[in-house]
This record gives sequence, C-alpha cells and structure tokens, in this order.
Amino acid sequence: MLVDSHCHLDFPSLAKDREGVMARAREAGVMHMVNIGTTKKDFLAIRSTAESLASVTCSFGIHPDHVHEDGETIDAAEIIDMTKHPKVVAIGETGLDYFHKDAPVDVQKKSFREHLRAARMTGLPVVVHSRHAEEDTAAILREESEGQRANPLTGVMHCFSSRRVLAEEAVALGFYISLSGILTFKKAEELRAIARDVPLNRLLVETDAPFLAPEPMRGRICEPAYVAHTARVLADIKGVSFEEICRQTTDNFFSLFKKVARH
Repeated sequence: MLVDSHCHLDFPSLAKDREGVMARAREAGVMHMVNIGTTKKDFLAIRSTAESLASVTCSFGIHPDHVHEDGETIDAAEIIDMTKHPKVVAIGETGLDYFHKDAPVDVQKKSFREHLRAARMTGLPVVVHSRHAEEDTAAILREESEGQRANPLTGVMHCFSSRRVLAEEAVALGFYISLSGILTFKKAEELRAIARDVPLNRLLVETDAPFLAPEPMRGRICEPAYVAHTARVLADIKGVSFEEICRQTTDNFFSLFKKVARH
C-alpha cells in the first residue's frame, strides 16, 4: 500500500472527475492522500473534501506564490486555529519560491516563519516548498529550529528537486524528503543520485497532482494513482523491492503525520 503525501484534489482538473480519481487511486494501492492547502480562500473547500472522504486528510497553509495576494497574510495564531479540525494533519505548504518573482521576498520569509512557529507550537509537520531558494530556505529552517528542543520542528521537503546541500541540511534537522514524478524524468540524474543517498527511513513519495506526471505518464494530468510509478523508480534506485518501498514510505508517512489514524 502507498500514501500520496502531497496532492491537490480540489484543483479543477482533478475535481471534475473526483470519483474516477479516487477509484484509480484505490486500484493502484494508494491507501491515503493529503490534500494540500495553498490559500486561505480555498481552504474550506479543501477541508470539505477531506471531510467527505475517509482516505483523505488535508493541510492548511499559504503557498509562497500567494502570500502577497489580498486576504492571504497570516500569523501563527490564525494558522493554529485552522489546525484544530481533526482532518487537518499538517501545516503548509509554505516556504520560499524565487522562480516566479511575483511575491516579495520579505513577505515570503515572514509568512514562512509564521508557519514554522505554528508548526512548533502544534507539533504538526510542516510541508515546505523551496524553489530556487535553497540557501534562504536552509537558513530559516536552521534559525527556527535552534534552541527548540521542547518544541522541535518536524516536516517534509515536498517535491524535492533542489541541490544536495538542502537535502542534507533538511535530513540533519530531522526533516523528510518527499519525491515526486520528477524522480522519473530522464534528465533527473542528479536527483536520483541524491535520493540514493538519503536514508530510506527519511523518504516519502508524492504526486503533487495535478502536476508533474511521472514517466510513462508525462503529458497527462497527474493524479494520486501515479505515485506508484515514482515508488517503482525509487525502489530501483535504492536496490530494494517495490513492496519494501511501499512499506517503508508508508511507515515513514505515519511516523511523521502522527495525527493521521493508520488504516
């Protein structure tokens, strides 16, 4: 059995065929999915989807690309309030994205820190997005982790495709590394080399659906069922069976996402 630790079931391309998406996920052995929050304005719909589906939980957070938009400023107290619902099992996605250059860097950093503080205070894992921002991401994670033995940060670097140094820093801080369909791309040799060296007990798999469909599904709308393709490639990289990758990444998921009841 597998877990898709990061997907966006409420994006229109998946929502219009939700029954089919869920059926294909079950057929592929995907036992659980986390429906990830990216804005405040869409959160109630995301939570409602999780409420309506036994195999789905959700997170609350504001994606760094949206932090400058109207109504999307946030502080730790508001984040904490949103996480009191039993179906909200993580904080994020949050982080830094310097690729699009729409959201001011200082606004991104402030939002990121508020999410991290809320994660420390609640004990929930934080889902971190980092794109073209490795050094600042690592620096903020270090700063927010220092001196916090009583309330340590836990979390996952989602859809990891950054440099080795960020993977090593994140693992040293106790974070997990989540691999998406990018792992299967022909030009992803460096990512596969990084995955080979990350301890097996620190790895998760995800789709980031509806984005980044893995080989051999590239060009299609990605969906949770496709996480099996990434898991098979990861098994080859690690030199273990597909069944072992399924077992280990699922165990890792429940070790990190402690609010999710194992089923």
